[in-house]
Amino acid sequence: MRRISRKKALTLVKELDAFPKVPESYVETTASGGTVSLVAFSLMAVLAFLEFFVYRNTWMNYEYEVDKDFTSKLRINVDITVAMRCQYIGADVLDLAETMIASDGLKYEPVKFELPPEQKLWQMTLLHIQERLRVEHSLQNVLFKSAVKGPVPAPSQSDDGSSSPSACRIHGHMYVNKVAGNFHITIGKSIPHPRGHAHLAALVSHDSYNFSHRIDHLSFGEEIPGLINPLDGTEKITADANHMFQYFITIVPTKLNTYKVSAETHQYSVTERERVINHAAGSHGVSGIFMKYDISSLMVRVTEQHMPLWQFLVRLCGIVGGIFSTTGMIHGMVGYVVDVVCCRFQMGVYKRMDAPPSKQGDGQLVLPTESYSEE
Repeated sequence: MRRISRKKALTLVKELDAFPKVPESYVETTASGGTVSLVAFSLMAVLAFLEFFVYRNTWMNYEYEVDKDFTSKLRINVDITVAMRCQYIGADVLDLAETMIASDGLKYEPVKFELPPEQKLWQMTLLHIQERLRVEHSLQNVLFKSAVKGPVPAPSQSDDGSSSPSACRIHGHMYVNKVAGNFHITIGKSIPHPRGHAHLAALVSHDSYNFSHRIDHLSFGEEIPGLINPLDGTEKITADANHMFQYFITIVPTKLNTYKVSAETHQYSVTERERVINHAAGSHGVSGIFMKYDISSLMVRVTEQHMPLWQFLVRLCGIVGGIFSTTGMIHGMVGYVVDVVCCRFQMGVYKRMDAPPSKQGDGQLVLPTESYSEE
């Protein structure tokens, strides 16, 4: 009984076979079919190879949400070189709540304003990348993928001893309240004041004013090597002593999650304005470098994503099955058209038979009707 039940089950399974086997004696191979098969297999291999590169590639996914972190501090990373001596200038931050943030984390280093040839070449390359980023926004995804975790390498300063340093490099970081503020570099060291703050500018000669500057690095949040910020590499040269440079910055909190790094940083956009201070012409103000920043209430979550393995296998099966079915249909249609166009007359299958003409009773010739016989 068990053998009978097994045979019935096996017979039922055979009846459900959706892929019946055709005996080889009933299969006819042709040269055209072999050619189409070679083309189909080659196309499958090429597309499968390209699909593998698509599977290896990653892309950046952007999500937007409200930034609920309003209690933490904002880190400002600065590396600016000003064409004035360090004892003549001071840098600090005054936020929207009229709170002066001490710049204890900033260092003042006497340097030369002119860059050596190798650093000048790097600056020109950085400016070229900045120009391309303004046009090709998708290049930012490449920078996100190349970002790594670790300390930012400090730029080397040349010291050939040919002349004394005439500029001041202000670099370091400081933590400020997460509200709008104004980071500025102006004449004199800053001192606390009951109604805000002030700078000791009276002790500095007007002839020594020169706010030509170069921004080697300016970022907000955690420093991530590999990312290029909008103001990195910016250089401003002025011949006027009384000159005001203003940068209006909008900061966007960003959470970056890639296969190399996971960090909380900030992106920013910037617009700039500069003018000469001339009180006689109605252009009032204070000479210096002013960076007024504001923080967006939206946060951007940038995540690097990858195609899952199951999706890659489904796409691969679609390529193989689609090409196999399509080439089979095309081969059948082309063969049918060839059989219709190349009729059997041209192949010599039919041959015309000649018959002598016959006469009717009234003497008229009657031509024989055309007849064909199959050889």
